[in-house]
Amino acid sequence: MKNICVLGAGYVGLVTAACFADLGNKVTCIDIDQAKIDALNNGDVPIYEPGLAELIQRNRAAGRLLFTISYAAGLAEAEFVFVAVGTPSGYDGEADLQYVRMAAESLADAMDHPLIIINKSTVPVGTGDWVADIISKRQQDPVPFYVVSNPEFLREGSAIYDFMNPDRVVLGSLHPEAAEKVAQLHLPLRTTIQITDLRTAEMIKYASNAFLATRISFINEIATICERLGADVKEVAVGMGYDKRIGPYFLDAGLGFGGSCFPKDVRALEHMALIHGAHPSLLRAVLDINQHQRRQIVVKLRSLLDGLNERRVGMLGLSFKPNTDDMREAPSVDIVRQLLREGAQVQAYDPVSMSVAARLLPAVRLTESAYEAAEGADALVLITEWNEFRHLDMARVRKAMRGAVLVDGRNIWDPQEMAALGFSYAGVGRGPRINGH
Repeated sequence: MKNICVLGAGYVGLVTAACFADLGNKVTCIDIDQAKIDALNNGDVPIYEPGLAELIQRNRAAGRLLFTISYAAGLAEAEFVFVAVGTPSGYDGEADLQYVRMAAESLADAMDHPLIIINKSTVPVGTGDWVADIISKRQQDPVPFYVVSNPEFLREGSAIYDFMNPDRVVLGSLHPEAAEKVAQLHLPLRTTIQITDLRTAEMIKYASNAFLATRISFINEIATICERLGADVKEVAVGMGYDKRIGPYFLDAGLGFGGSCFPKDVRALEHMALIHGAHPSLLRAVLDINQHQRRQIVVKLRSLLDGLNERRVGMLGLSFKPNTDDMREAPSVDIVRQLLREGAQVQAYDPVSMSVAARLLPAVRLTESAYEAAEGADALVLITEWNEFRHLDMARVRKAMRGAVLVDGRNIWDPQEMAALGFSYAGVGRGPRINGH
């Protein structure tokens, strides 16, 4: 059993802390938000992630997982400190490192024995060196420490599985012996462990997310062309995916990417490239195409409804992806705001993110079910492909609606079946619109 401290009780921090505790380590999670720590100590988990609440409860009961605001208490027995604080986008797309700086300064003030400090947060290339410099200069009584980069690759909605079954663990450090000790922590995961230098490890995270975002924007660009030429992008993606050089993953055309990682990381990488004299044309195109997909949904609705003023639009799904309540950078937010600006009335349902939506989108009428979201609507739009939406009684949905327009933003329904039910169906990249007449 190792003694681990995790700085930050946000999404990455809580998953990291709970999973390391479940592997048999003693873990203390520190956060500066007293209300959040109080809630966690009372058994209330502030984020929705399948299985996380149960994992935290089990390890708290076993005495392996503790929560505190005290650096002194959290570091008292720690050998490893994972820094998992937020790095939101700044004004120009750069990663805002204020919380990383605060964590580094607090560590320097509180540490009284050697530590291995592991950057888990997604940080710009060079941040590991910067953190080491902050701590070295701030320490009153020099204490040995080592900095390791260990970028996270967790997907919201399957984060616990991803932590326990990673494709790889990436570790970067100027001190191989420190990286080897962190590698030992990850041996129970039985996966490939890549050890490299600090800056390369930091870059691996950005390059990975930018590549996946590029695949999404690429297939969405192809979808737009398919609509103009009368092809079906779903079949195109299947045909592409059979090629072993391409593979089938991240080729689902739709409304683009959202959440806390892809948009932020692509913008941050673009900013890094610009300030260091590179020309990130591809990254800019990835972001432009992603925004275009959201605008196109409004364009389709405006055309199909002959204007949006006083039209009632029902929406299915608000979170940026299924199995999470996260609405950061969610397509739904941009789409709703544009619909409201053009005079539409919006009613919406999401299985999990309703409380988040109530704060973000107060002008939207939130309903108790998908069927209620369809009630009296001139058009119904699928935003998030929650599994329950795949199994709706679409005949009942059609009967509840005032109009017949169905915009399938994730291509989960069969166009011919929807047309047979009387819908005027429009998907993403599925050739000519199929009318229910």
